[in-house]
Amino acid sequence: MTDDDAAFKALADPTRRFLLDLLFSRDGRTQGELESELEMTRFGVAKHLRVLEDAGLVVTRRSGREKLHFLNPVPIRLIHDRWIDKYTERPAAALAGLKRELEQTMTTTEDTTVQVYRVYIKATPEAIWDAITKPEWTRRFGYQAPVEYELRPGGAFRGLASEVMKEGGAPDVVVDGEVIEADPPRRLVQTWRALYLGESFTRLTYEIEDDGTGVSTLTVTHDVTGAPQTAAQVAGRIPDAGGGWSQTLSDLKTLLETGEALYT
Repeated sequence: MTDDDAAFKALADPTRRFLLDLLFSRDGRTQGELESELEMTRFGVAKHLRVLEDAGLVVTRRSGREKLHFLNPVPIRLIHDRWIDKYTERPAAALAGLKRELEQTMTTTEDTTVQVYRVYIKATPEAIWDAITKPEWTRRFGYQAPVEYELRPGGAFRGLASEVMKEGGAPDVVVDGEVIEADPPRRLVQTWRALYLGESFTRLTYEIEDDGTGVSTLTVTHDVTGAPQTAAQVAGRIPDAGGGWSQTLSDLKTLLETGEALYT
C-alpha cells in the first residue's frame, strides 16, 4: 500500500474523520479525551487512532505520563501536491479545502503552542540530514533559502534570503538561531527566529529515524510558544507567504526521492 492509499483509506471512515475534526479543534489530546467525544469502546477508539497513525495523519508525543495525539497535515499536503493539479473535479476541491484546514492546526495549552509534522522519505538519514543543514540542498526546495550551520552546541544558525526574497528587498539574513544539540544524522535541536516578524526565539527539533528498509522518518516539532505570527507563518496560514512546514516537507520528500523539487 502506498502512502496515498493509506491516507485515503484512513479518511474514508467517518469516525476517523471525526477524530481529525476533534484534533483540529484542539490538538494535543489524550486518548481518554478523544474517547469522551465518542460512543465507542476504548478499544475501538484505539483501533481508529492506530489507522490514523499508520497513515501518518496523527503523530503521538509523550508528555510526562500522558500520550498526546497531534494532527499531522503533511500527508494531506502530499496528496494535494500530487493530485490536485491533475484533477480539478469537486472531490479534489474538497480535498484542497481539507488541506488548508489541516495546515492551520496546532495545540495550545495555556501559553504553550506546539506544531508536529512527520513525513516518510525513501532516503537515508544522512541524505536527509544533508538536505536540512547544507545550503546547496536548502536552496533547492521549500523557500529555496540557503542556510549556514555551526553544528555544535552553541553554534550559530542563519537562514539567508533566497534570490526571490532579495529581489523583493529582503535583507541578507532572514532567520537566525543557535544550535542546542547536534547528533548527525539523527537529531538536531535549535532555536529559530524569523527576524522580519520581530518575535522571540522559538525551539525547533528535527528527528530522523531509519526503519531499515530504505525509508526514513523525519519528524519536525516546532515549539512556537509566545510567537503567534511565527506560528501562523510556519503553519502556512499567512496568504502569499508560502505553505509553511507542510509545503517544505512535501517539497523535500519529492526532491530526495525524484531529484526534482515541486516548486521552482
